[in-house]
Amino acid sequence: MPINLLRLLLVLALTLPGMAFAAPDKEAETRKALRDAERRGAEQQAARKQATEAAANAAAELLRLAGERVEAAAKLRIAETAIQDIATRIDGLAQRQREAEQRVQVRAKALQPMLPLIERLSLYPAETLLAVPAPPEDAMRGILVLQGLSRQIEREAEALRRDQAEAEASAAELRALQPLLAAAETVRRRQSDALDQAIEQSHAEQAAAEGRAKEAATRAAMAASRAESLKGALAAIEAQRRADEARAREDEERAQRDRREAEAEMARERGAAAARPTGAGTIPGGSAGHGQLQPPVIGVVVTRWGDPTDAGPATGLSYHAPPGARVISPCAGRVVFAEPFRSYGLLVIADCGGGYHAVLSGFDRLNIKLGQKLVAGEPLGTMPLWEPGSTARRPALYLELRHDGTPVNPGPWLRSVS
Repeated sequence: MPINLLRLLLVLALTLPGMAFAAPDKEAETRKALRDAERRGAEQQAARKQATEAAANAAAELLRLAGERVEAAAKLRIAETAIQDIATRIDGLAQRQREAEQRVQVRAKALQPMLPLIERLSLYPAETLLAVPAPPEDAMRGILVLQGLSRQIEREAEALRRDQAEAEASAAELRALQPLLAAAETVRRRQSDALDQAIEQSHAEQAAAEGRAKEAATRAAMAASRAESLKGALAAIEAQRRADEARAREDEERAQRDRREAEAEMARERGAAAARPTGAGTIPGGSAGHGQLQPPVIGVVVTRWGDPTDAGPATGLSYHAPPGARVISPCAGRVVFAEPFRSYGLLVIADCGGGYHAVLSGFDRLNIKLGQKLVAGEPLGTMPLWEPGSTARRPALYLELRHDGTPVNPGPWLRSVS
């Protein structure tokens, strides 16, 4: 047998047993890798399902919390209505008292020069008439004049007594109303504190659930804050929204080109959110006003659409409300601006859908955050405190409704309060 053949047989004899053992090991590794891949796939599927369920639960919880806030705000409005009624009565009585006291002062001032004569006539009537000798006809004429003057003085004195009585009655009614106002304020304060606690507890959940929406809203708000006018601020918000929508479309097309379907789906979601930033907004496109919006505060309208103002015809409504009244969102939508702005003070802009924005100012503090989804009737913030019956200027809440940046009359859009 040739030497080369012997070497080949020797090599095969040495390697074949190892190859026989290697094949089963490779098969075992393959099976193990397959099991690991299946386990990881099952874990990922379970994680996706868990994440989907968690997101759905979070959305349901946010909706539940928003419903609780709306319900709490509605209860608070009952207390504020009572305060508004009492405050209105106090203001009326205080005005009546001031007017009565002013009339008393005017009448007293008019009677002041005649007091010495009245006193002398009451003590020494004959001596007063005979003090200055005069012809009989002049004396008779003087007596008639004094009689007329006496009747006039009597009427003035009676009017003076009535004015004094009215001032005293108004003061007594004011004193009687103060405990009622204090009791109503106690109820309002208790309900307001409970609502504040509910708002504080829900902010953490909202922050986690609306991260992306808040980022987009932040960009828009930064652009709006640099604007010189309210119209410019709204235009900046809309421009940023369109830019976010276009950016999302570009990301979707890029992801589709790269066949990254998961990333494309996320981009589609962002595009849909930018195109419909309010989610379930109150006002669909092409709507006409027929009571879709809730009045933002308990109170009375003191300036209506078109009323003359220092800046020209009013382009919104102004409300006088109870002290520290809670302001609610007139629509469902999203907060796109919530910070101080120019002479408006604290300004809130809510995207109500359909190209409509509700603009509100006159707040003392805010309870909402930028990017937050809103349910109609959800509390936005509170108005300043003021003292019923005082002569100080009352704070006012300003409401303006804009469509594509142009003011529209909010009256037809607001539902009446029974």
